[in-house]
Amino acid sequence: MARVTVEDCVEVVPNRFELVLFAAQRARAIEHGAPITVMRDNDKNSVVALREIAKRSVAIAGLHEDLIKKYQKMPIAQTEEEENKEEMLDESSEEALLSQLRNSPDVGATAFDERDEEDGDFDPEEDLEEDEDED
Repeated sequence: MARVTVEDCVEVVPNRFELVLFAAQRARAIEHGAPITVMRDNDKNSVVALREIAKRSVAIAGLHEDLIKKYQKMPIAQTEEEENKEEMLDESSEEALLSQLRNSPDVGATAFDERDEEDGDFDPEEDLEEDEDED
């Protein structure tokens, strides 16, 4: 039965490699609870996925987007406006953290001091090394 389904699917998705990827993605979605759009007929999820693709009852473009999101390693490119908004949020949260550190009681080597303000980073090990050099 699956062989006939694959032959029917090739009419919808001509590239067999893409067909395998789409069917696997859909079978995983079914496994995780996605509603099926054809009769199950006691078939496994992979066969159901192939039958759905053959009947065009599932959106191929949606499966394509799901696959891209699943395997994508780099974040999706952002617009300049979104990047600027994120930078402003990062700067304001960084300023709030710095003010908290400045106002907190001295907690030893991990406390924020003027040296961190000068070089712009907070590195306790570097501060310890500088303290040892001063002695």
